[in-house]
Amino acid sequence: MAEATPLHPLSDIHIRQAHPLISPAALKELYPLTPASNETTYTGRQQVINILKGKDKRILGIVGPCSIHSRKVALDYAERLKGLQEKVSESMLLLMRVYFEKPRTVLGWRGLITDPDLDGSYKIEKGLKQARQILLEITEMGLPVGSEILEPIIPQYIADLISWAAIGARTTESQTHRQMASGLSMPVGFKNGTSGNLKLAVDAMEASRHPQSFIGIDQAGNTCVLHTRGNPNNHIILRGGRDAPNYYEENVEEAREMLAASGIEPAIMIDCSHMNSGKDPFKQERVLRALTDYRKRGLNEVVGFMLESNLFEGSQAIGKNPAELIYGVSITDACIGWDTTEKMLLETHEVLSGSA
Repeated sequence: MAEATPLHPLSDIHIRQAHPLISPAALKELYPLTPASNETTYTGRQQVINILKGKDKRILGIVGPCSIHSRKVALDYAERLKGLQEKVSESMLLLMRVYFEKPRTVLGWRGLITDPDLDGSYKIEKGLKQARQILLEITEMGLPVGSEILEPIIPQYIADLISWAAIGARTTESQTHRQMASGLSMPVGFKNGTSGNLKLAVDAMEASRHPQSFIGIDQAGNTCVLHTRGNPNNHIILRGGRDAPNYYEENVEEAREMLAASGIEPAIMIDCSHMNSGKDPFKQERVLRALTDYRKRGLNEVVGFMLESNLFEGSQAIGKNPAELIYGVSITDACIGWDTTEKMLLETHEVLSGSA
């Protein structure tokens, strides 16, 4: 009898290791949703929806660090933003920008969930636990949060604590993310593509408003087919393009016309950072001033803004020893500091409330 031909290895050739991960249900048992966090998140979502639909005439602000890398810094910032929200509540609804995932063009630190120790050790379960703990503590203060959703599995672990979600410029065109957004329980903002293409975001909004079916996990961590209802609560985010900003009035008009042509009620957020500021954090102020002027002149389809802000201005490299990082300074995109943030938002409040 001829010997059987040996089979070539075909599976997991480039997989070095596989570690089982805690299930969403088990993580939520460790860090359960509290009544205070539940109320903050629910109320935040309803307020955002009312702003998007024009029922609430205030402007929505997603304000906070480019990325979260320290629980202590995050809570310090949250306490300050909560106090500021109370001062500007008549004209603005402020959500803290709490970003745990960072998309990368090539390589780099990918966020607290993926690499919580900032050293390439990729202790993802530790990152999930830290992220959920931070979200619980911030929402228990009464401050709702917004976050970018990058990995499609992550929402099952933390989405019950998020009042607004973003789909980033690199992923707006992704079918996976459009499907995921159709099932998210909170309002979703889609950024225009990195090239500046607005049609990508409009198409993404339209797709996510319809029912979708895709592979994901349930609360027990089982792989399953998820069937969604579609998410009607979404909007576009103008973040600039590769060659130019796109926060000017003609850009707002273009976005409004494209949305209307697709049968979508125009709701436009402007990202004061990224290419709208040329990645210069101090130029965010001129973008915010332009947005404030639009609202004063009746362009109510401009519903919100994003602002990258930390306790202290600038940015820093992680370096070989994360313990030596400067407190309250971004380790990703450069940010404005708290003093500048407070000044900008108080001035915006004065203009919008008619007291300036």
